[in-house]
Amino acid sequence: MKKRPIRNIRRKPNINRKPNLSRTSSVIHKGISSILLGVLSLFITVSILTAFGPGYSLSFASINEASRNIPNEMFVMMMGMENQYYKQSLPEDFEQPSLSSTVFELATSIDPGDHRSLLGREIPGFALFDGRIILAGEGVDYTNMPIESSPPMEVLMAEREAANERLDEMARLREQMSKRESLDNVVHIIHSHNRESYFPELKLDDTSDANLANHGSVNITLVGERLGMELANYGIGSVVDTSDISGELNNRGWLYRDSYRMSREVLQSDIEEHGEFDFYFDLHRDSQPKERTTVEIHGEYYARILFVLGKGNPQHGYNEQVMKDLHQRVEESHPGLSRGIFEPRGSVNGVYNQDISPNSILIEFGGVENSLEEVYRTVEVFAEIFSDYYWELQIEGGE
Repeated sequence: MKKRPIRNIRRKPNINRKPNLSRTSSVIHKGISSILLGVLSLFITVSILTAFGPGYSLSFASINEASRNIPNEMFVMMMGMENQYYKQSLPEDFEQPSLSSTVFELATSIDPGDHRSLLGREIPGFALFDGRIILAGEGVDYTNMPIESSPPMEVLMAEREAANERLDEMARLREQMSKRESLDNVVHIIHSHNRESYFPELKLDDTSDANLANHGSVNITLVGERLGMELANYGIGSVVDTSDISGELNNRGWLYRDSYRMSREVLQSDIEEHGEFDFYFDLHRDSQPKERTTVEIHGEYYARILFVLGKGNPQHGYNEQVMKDLHQRVEESHPGLSRGIFEPRGSVNGVYNQDISPNSILIEFGGVENSLEEVYRTVEVFAEIFSDYYWELQIEGGE
């Protein structure tokens, strides 16, 4: 068999084939762009982390501080995404927030549903007077939030003339109470702004400045004493502290904003003397005008109440629940009597001594233009409602 000769096949050179310079150039451009973009991103990241100064660097403390702005319900909801059991503890009226809105608020501290969060950043000093309505009563919105007057010490301590009828009335009631059988101390009542008074009880020509509605004896302490007496009618004993906290501030050279610091000393002293209490009430009055702090029920005028919550207290959730329970009961009994629950923000004191107990609450009785007669009507209603609430708790606890 003849072997076929192997032919040497030559391929013709492709004279049209050229190096792909455009592709090489594209790769180089992308590389340079990536490097420039990376450097730019690095500069932006560093500038953001350093723009707020050395005290605001990214750390565990800063992350922890940011997480405090996230509602407790949000944490429970996120845990419930993994374990449905946790969702059972959420309130019945809880609505799952929008994910985009939540992320936006965490990133910018601006609540899309509250334009005040933007104004607070743009208007100097606005955030200091900001606050949040946790639960709104009838007719309550951000245009009529409570106003806390902060009178200078010389104005606070000034002598003013007042009607003595209220003092005589209280003296008679004290005498009657002294003849009653003593009760176990359940409630502690204090007045951190003890000289807060009401214009109708003072003999003043000028009633335009709420700072003038202060008096050494005809003041909010009479409301506290009256509440203690009304509670006694339902078998609930109390200690009503009528210390002149404002006077002691003046003696020490402290400022009005130190009122809760001073009242805390008094409160702790009372606890050492009498033991722990089941409930702690700090009574105040608002500086809003009468049309916002008064309600007519069955032909009679009542001073409206307002619950104030200190979110600076780490355990504020428990205090808030007590306020919600009492607000609901008040509204069921006397619709419109409660203005709801308010959380001040940017205040001098964000705790209000509510860390003393989960059953510690601050209540404002009426406003600067209410009369003590109107306030006393409300005190009678609140005492009855609270007594029902308290004794129900005792029955449940006994079971």
